[in-house]
Amino acid sequence: MNVTAQHLHGIGVAAIWVEPINTTLVAFGINNADEIAAFIAQTAHESGRYTKLEEGLNYSAESLVRVWPSHFNASNAAQYAHQPERIANRAYASRDGNRDEASGDGYRFRGRGAIQLTGHDNYWHCGQTIKIDLVATPDLVSTPMYAMLSAGWFWKTHKCNLLADNEDWVALTKRINGGTIGLEDRVGLTQKMLSILNN
Repeated sequence: MNVTAQHLHGIGVAAIWVEPINTTLVAFGINNADEIAAFIAQTAHESGRYTKLEEGLNYSAESLVRVWPSHFNASNAAQYAHQPERIANRAYASRDGNRDEASGDGYRFRGRGAIQLTGHDNYWHCGQTIKIDLVATPDLVSTPMYAMLSAGWFWKTHKCNLLADNEDWVALTKRINGGTIGLEDRVGLTQKMLSILNN
């Protein structure tokens, strides 16, 4: 099943996404209407209908303490506030294959794509699968084709098709988001996309 510009127009997504989506559906075996509708709905929600392909890291001191309490506190948050590069380098240091804060890996491998690909190891593994060196060229993940292929890689490695086939939208959202943030929009988008695909 191919997705068309008309299908995407129905949920407010630009035609530029047709080729990246169809390439990804084939590459990662996202085949039936439930799987396709859920994949598009979840990735569209995660990325603001594919308009935000890079993690927003412009946090205030208060937000840093709330979002990353293990990295930021009352004594250091003000030194990092509203400095996305420094924030990422601290928050993502020494995890997911990233080196220490001074290495710059946190910002280099910050969240990008239609489902935020984050951390050196995820960039490496995804790149191996799609045969592109994403460690050397991480900014590619902010472009439509690789934003979508990296989301497809996440989808397959996290066995999301199974949850879509079972129409378990809550479990699917938790697998992608870690919680149920935006559940209503995700489910609504999935149902709308299903209706569009089935007509």
